[in-house]
Amino acid sequence: MRMRRPGDVGLQRREGSARRLRTWIGHLNRNCTCSMKKGRGRTSRIRRRKLFRSSESRGVNESYKPEFIELKKWLKERKFEDMNLTPARFPGTGRGLMSKISLQEGQMIISLPESCLLTTDTVIRSYLGAYIAKWQPPLSPLLALCTFLVAEKHAGDRSVWKPYLEVLPKAYTCPVCLEPEVVDLLPKPLKAKAREQRTRLQAFFTSSRDFFSSLRPLFSEAVESIFSYSAFLWAWCTVNTRAVYMKPRRRRCFSAEPDTYALAPYLDLLNHSPDVQVQAGFNEETRCYEIRTVSSCRKHEEVFICYGPHDNQRLLLEYGFVSIHNPHACVYVSKDILVKYLPSTDKQMKKKISILKDHDFIENLTFGWDGPSWRLLTALKLLCLEAEEFTCWKKVLLGEIISDTNEKTSLDIAQKICCYFIEETNAMLQKVSRMKAEEIALINQLTLVETLWTEELKILQASAGILNNLQTAFT
Repeated sequence: MRMRRPGDVGLQRREGSARRLRTWIGHLNRNCTCSMKKGRGRTSRIRRRKLFRSSESRGVNESYKPEFIELKKWLKERKFEDMNLTPARFPGTGRGLMSKISLQEGQMIISLPESCLLTTDTVIRSYLGAYIAKWQPPLSPLLALCTFLVAEKHAGDRSVWKPYLEVLPKAYTCPVCLEPEVVDLLPKPLKAKAREQRTRLQAFFTSSRDFFSSLRPLFSEAVESIFSYSAFLWAWCTVNTRAVYMKPRRRRCFSAEPDTYALAPYLDLLNHSPDVQVQAGFNEETRCYEIRTVSSCRKHEEVFICYGPHDNQRLLLEYGFVSIHNPHACVYVSKDILVKYLPSTDKQMKKKISILKDHDFIENLTFGWDGPSWRLLTALKLLCLEAEEFTCWKKVLLGEIISDTNEKTSLDIAQKICCYFIEETNAMLQKVSRMKAEEIALINQLTLVETLWTEELKILQASAGILNNLQTAFT
């Protein structure tokens, strides 16, 4: 009898393993083929789309981070403990709040006690209260809040509000914070508003310096270094982008400007979506700021609130972001573009423009996802009236059809304006792309501007298609 060598045993084992592996692969291939055949149907496609959307909307839990642990402790001391939400980072929106449970319609999302809110009452009760009370002329509520934020941030570990201050953004992306060369790339209407906003804020800061100087007894350092423009800008952006609305309160120590701001720690992590509806406000009975959802939200998805039906230019100006697929987004048509393709020989043009101004039809003329707005088409119809039709201008403003020629001409002009905007938008996108390659330090700011132009291009392309269909119907 031949002795079995150790090598023979290994060979037989390998041969047996190889046979089992081939058999297993055969089964696997047959199962995969069968699954692929089964996965070609409509149900499978819907399942895959849902799975994709679910993975896209799921965030990465960040509740383990030290700053959020400290914030939760701080909030718990003030009688707030949240069981529904947790901080997370999402692929599309960045930092936000994720649902730990499925939220149903009408369910309370969050109920934040008054003790957690930072309002002018907080400021008056603080070390700043005596200085504010005796200052003349009275401070605005906004300046009081900005001053408190700067002072508390400077206090560092000594600040009672440190856990909240630690989770606030270190910098903001509102146009007032963007570099001048980036602001130059914004659409003209937004660029004008951004420059106006910056001028107003700089004047606000300059006019506040005397009050800052009166706070010298509170600090060992020079107040000029504490209340610098950059620190003031950060505080102003914090209030402007994150405050929730409170019913106006009136105090003698403040100016007549509405005192409606409240900073709401943790609650202000909720991001904006134009597609959701919520009920929000301060409950006088419970003394809590409460938010209830009007729509449902699945477990582990981001929970949104709606800041209002704002277009993307307004969102960028006030909050520093652009909303993708925003149903309220639009492209604004200025007066000079409105008349760009109209005949210069029209002797009644000045009168027509005057009528549009008098009846508030020269502003808020837009292209949207559903084509040119009614206001834009109405303005163009009036501008396209022939000399013999001019007496019918009131009927145009009331929405009446004057003639087929007038209707067609106004659509043709609208299409030309739309095509002009498409060319301009493509040119700006190319310019931004070149700058991104050259100005690496500005890439985040440039990407934000690029997103705005990209969304506007989508709107213009949709409008061009709708106008083409309308023109074809006339033909």
